[in-house]
Amino acid sequence: MAGTSKERPELAATAIPLEASLPAVPARGGEELIRRLFEPLGYEVEVAPLDLDPAFPDWGTGRLSGLTLRATVRLADLLNHLYVLLPVLDDDKHYWVGDDEIEKLMRRGEGWLPEHPARELIVRRSVKHQARLYHPAMAQLEEATPAETEDAGAGEEALEERVSLRDQLLGTVESVLKASGAKRVLDLGCGPGALLQRLVRGGYDEVVGVDVSARALETAERRLEIDRMPDAQRAKIKLLQSPLTYRDRRLAGYDAAALVEVVEHFDPPRLRAAEDNVFGSARPGTVVVTTPNAEYNVRWESLPADRFRHPDHRFEWTRAQFSAWATGVGERHGYSVRFLGIGPEDPEVGPPTQAAVFES
Repeated sequence: MAGTSKERPELAATAIPLEASLPAVPARGGEELIRRLFEPLGYEVEVAPLDLDPAFPDWGTGRLSGLTLRATVRLADLLNHLYVLLPVLDDDKHYWVGDDEIEKLMRRGEGWLPEHPARELIVRRSVKHQARLYHPAMAQLEEATPAETEDAGAGEEALEERVSLRDQLLGTVESVLKASGAKRVLDLGCGPGALLQRLVRGGYDEVVGVDVSARALETAERRLEIDRMPDAQRAKIKLLQSPLTYRDRRLAGYDAAALVEVVEHFDPPRLRAAEDNVFGSARPGTVVVTTPNAEYNVRWESLPADRFRHPDHRFEWTRAQFSAWATGVGERHGYSVRFLGIGPEDPEVGPPTQAAVFES
């Protein structure tokens, strides 16, 4: 599975004709699911549904099928595909599943899972349908998605970059934070560190990136090149692993905070918990929240009408919906609110991204 061999390293690294025969595979989803999982990986797939009892053929077939896979692949690739996908077919891991399951999935899915068309189903079943594990796993896969996939329109950033929206978005947030006079700032849901990279050059006394994903924080650390910074600059930067839905005393006492394209990744109950944590417990003096404007989606030619800009979005708000939410947050927690449009303003549907600036 590691793809190495002391005796024959060249052979271990070579794609060779292989066949895997599994006499009885449980498949919750039948032949259609089996083909959906293995055919995109280049396998020739043979499926033979098995009778519930050979002595009573009239009983029909059950969930078990005989499975044969043929392809010219590395042995390590075949074994890793089976390791990940057989439990997905069964839709039941017969052991307790925790946070380490994400790391295992990322390791065994490296090089193929980010591009797999059924990756959302694979991840959901791999973590036994636990939302607390599914969303961080999907976030890590998004970071690993190759550039050519994003260029095809599958990634949120690829859509935004067509009009340089990403730069406008980060520049607007950076300007609001600077204008607030903040000395200590939080980037909540910092991801791989795009905004942090700007903030560390802003002359702040302290810059803190917060994310639930350890992998995202590792990426941010590499992006910032923290290990190469002078000691004085390094001392001003912190990276914290923390979910925004739980109160964290480490987040209290900061002058300003940013949530850049974060709120739309929460289901409604979790969004309310995040609201109470950020605005009720941490209570920065200024908070900047940005989120896509759903009305603008009709202007993305590559985005189907029934799709969000990102597969992990739980919702996308119109301008009226965002205004109602932000106004309610301000009233509940004692903040005034003003609104900004980010990106080219369309006379009919408004800007592609919308922002609310909360000030206590």
